[in-house]
Amino acid sequence: MSIEADQARRDQFATVPSSLLDSTDEPGVLVAIRFRTLDLRADEGLAALRVAVKVLAQSAGFLGSAIGQATDDPDLVILTLTWRDIGSYRRALSRMEVKMRVVPLLSQAVDEPTAFEILHAMDETGEQHGTTRLAADADTVRLGEAAQPWVAR
Repeated sequence: MSIEADQARRDQFATVPSSLLDSTDEPGVLVAIRFRTLDLRADEGLAALRVAVKVLAQSAGFLGSAIGQATDDPDLVILTLTWRDIGSYRRALSRMEVKMRVVPLLSQAVDEPTAFEILHAMDETGEQHGTTRLAADADTVRLGEAAQPWVAR
């Protein structure tokens, strides 16, 4: 592979589309899901991730994905997804086909936060900045607490 072709291939996966940071919409969302239990050297692991991406790609707001393997740790695999906004990602996860065909695979992921607001992006068109849409109490109200009639502080 030529140096130019290799750089073009890396650039294809290293950029975040500028459409993710449209000032009239919520910031885009980057989802990074890591796995330690999938073996990409075995056909089944990569095939399962490809199926998951194809199912998720049918959801409104899906912008792109990449599957990677750590260069220093062949047991560490990552699936990245980009979404127009957090609502698109959450609605995709609630689709029945996703629950049936993707969620079982996602249950094998490393237990850690996976969805991130995109606050800065740079591509060939330039640099864009987003602003956070996190609630003011996001650092004090834990998952599930807001559904309670009263939240102790």
